[in-house]
Amino acid sequence: MTLQLRVIILAASIGGIKAWGQDATPTVPQSIPPSPTTQSTKPALDIYGFGMLDTGYNFKQIDPDWFDTLRVSKLPDFKNQFSADGNWFAGVRQSRFGVKGYIPTSMGELKTIFEFEMFGTGVDQGQTTIRLRHAWGELGQFGGGQTWSPFMDIDVFPNSIEYWGPTGMVFFRNVQFRWTPWQKGDSNFMVALERPGASNDAGIYANRVELQSVKPRFTMPDISGHYRYSGHAGHIQLSAIYRRITYDDLARTATRDLSGAVNGWGTHFSANWKLKKNVLRTSVVYGQGIQNYMNDAPADVGISNNFSNPFKPIIGRALPMIAYVAFYDLNWSDKFTSTIGYSRTDIRNSSGQGADSYQSGQYALTNILYHPVKEAFLGPEFQWGYKDNKGGWHVPDYKIQFSAKYNFNVRVGGGN
Repeated sequence: MTLQLRVIILAASIGGIKAWGQDATPTVPQSIPPSPTTQSTKPALDIYGFGMLDTGYNFKQIDPDWFDTLRVSKLPDFKNQFSADGNWFAGVRQSRFGVKGYIPTSMGELKTIFEFEMFGTGVDQGQTTIRLRHAWGELGQFGGGQTWSPFMDIDVFPNSIEYWGPTGMVFFRNVQFRWTPWQKGDSNFMVALERPGASNDAGIYANRVELQSVKPRFTMPDISGHYRYSGHAGHIQLSAIYRRITYDDLARTATRDLSGAVNGWGTHFSANWKLKKNVLRTSVVYGQGIQNYMNDAPADVGISNNFSNPFKPIIGRALPMIAYVAFYDLNWSDKFTSTIGYSRTDIRNSSGQGADSYQSGQYALTNILYHPVKEAFLGPEFQWGYKDNKGGWHVPDYKIQFSAKYNFNVRVGGGN
């Protein structure tokens, strides 16, 4: 149900437009190799990636285009929407390839990243196809291209194998121009001008002729930033974002005008807590009209009834939301690791949204992974998801997944 405002999700993720404001998630752990601790006097290139198998059994059902994920918003909206329960799945769509370059210049080191994976979304959803993740460069305090939004914290992602990840996590790779005026080790302060975009839900008015002429307009970039402090015990990060979403009624008359604008904003607190060899990953985010920055939350804007004003009987509303993440990564030994945790997203629906509008999503998992060598792991994971819609429909999902991942990482050049 997309509001014919057509406030489209301009996905910063990989391949352009994100389905329902979503982008895909990394897996165990972030694949980009760390930057060298000392600057080389010669150019260097890291060539890295992995091949990965995902296979298992879904005890319930999910949209077939998302067969190898537990994306809660893609669970059914009515009984047997996607045929009967029970489905075996297998795929290699998490497989990834990337290069990261370091070039010494008179202004410092020029750093670049180009990375893609095989998980199709948008027009390629459900397919195994090349999709861009990062296309980024930075020199000194300034960077530009597509990479993680400053509003998110990639280190919140748990040591899991399920592709999509926690529903309540801020997760967005966006096209941006970024300034980092202060950085000391892993601590930093940064701000960015990001490519704007939004998703929307016309609800019970989706097919009204009056909405066909309402079009989106973005008069400014999204403005985001964060402050991050890192120490021996982990890190904390405080992030914020502001955005302006405008929509114009191109068929307005003297008696009716559906034009308007809404403000989107959000605050985000995240932290990693190092507990001996283990890590507790936590975050909480609150705001409105920021759903397309979330890992799995559909509409930024909904329709609200305004019948007391016949000139503007319906108005757009930036939907309020709150979300949480709490995962505990355990390192049993050099060979065995596990994670266990829970995440949730709650959205306050507007009066004009339909009964099948997404209202709440829950996500949890646990696993045990065997690492025979540093460059490979394999193991099983149990996953659980739960979706609630505005009209009272709710549905669970249960999955068992087994994955095997094989990494490579080679440095070419460098040295003094």
